[in-house]
Amino acid sequence: MSELTITLLAGGVGGAKAAEGLAASQYANATQIIGNVADDEEFHGLWVSPDIDTLIYSLGDQIDRQQGWGRKNETHQVLSELNALGKETWMTLGDLDLATHIYRTELRKQGVRPTYIAQRLATRHGVTLPILLPTDDVVQTRVQTKQGWLSFQEYFVRERCQPEVSAIEYSGANIAKATPEALSQLTKSDVIVIAPSNPIVSIGAILAVSGIQEAIAKSGAYVIAISPLIGGKTIKGPADKMLESAGKSIDSKGIYQCYSSFLHALVIDDADRNDVPWLHDQGVDVLVTNTLMKSTQDKQRLMTKVIEFAQSRRNLRAA
Repeated sequence: MSELTITLLAGGVGGAKAAEGLAASQYANATQIIGNVADDEEFHGLWVSPDIDTLIYSLGDQIDRQQGWGRKNETHQVLSELNALGKETWMTLGDLDLATHIYRTELRKQGVRPTYIAQRLATRHGVTLPILLPTDDVVQTRVQTKQGWLSFQEYFVRERCQPEVSAIEYSGANIAKATPEALSQLTKSDVIVIAPSNPIVSIGAILAVSGIQEAIAKSGAYVIAISPLIGGKTIKGPADKMLESAGKSIDSKGIYQCYSSFLHALVIDDADRNDVPWLHDQGVDVLVTNTLMKSTQDKQRLMTKVIEFAQSRRNLRAA
């Protein structure tokens, strides 16, 4: 148990792994998660929220571990029939997964807040770590390529991250309002952990919601980010390409630059320890450790080490 109040900003597979690590640690009861909703999109008339569902399925032990997303023991009869009817089916939605999207869409049409819908789905899967949404409004990441503007799912799934990205925007973020739950959690946080998620399209989309970044800066919390890069490369996803398109270097320096206005510490892998002197020169604390998370033990070990490091440095700063 811990008296700390911990908030995890999470998106994608890296965010889900970090959430699992905290859930398995002694800090579980102290933790709440703010997830990314900007990957959301409508398919076959249903509202799909990939990052939130990945969090729920992972924490509820329903995730397909091999692919890192979707439900385990999944079938695809509905998708096969839609394909036979001539519908585009590049977005893989399994039969069990479709039940989630049907349920979410029905409640959205009834005017139920997306925050409450996420809570109901989490309860259904036995998830005890609170999952908060940064906003109940629609925010969608879009990337500009030579083909024109694409939704993130079109770029990530349909185009397999192949087109060169020249610009990124968070459509709707300028008018979106942060949820009171997210703002309250950030305000009372002692430690804010940024998961090893894509800093541009996962965490960046959360920070783009009006009020979120301001709440972090004013919270007084110790903010620690985990780099998604190991040896200058991503384990999964297009973070390297996104950093390049944003004009940032594909290394620890680029990750720091994404969060420099409010960051206190950066966690980097042993393979990137040569970046420590430069990071220290920027005035940030650095934890060098093995950041690869494969097993539950790996996740728990890393996240425990991150919180212990943050707690010790926070106490030093307060002394």
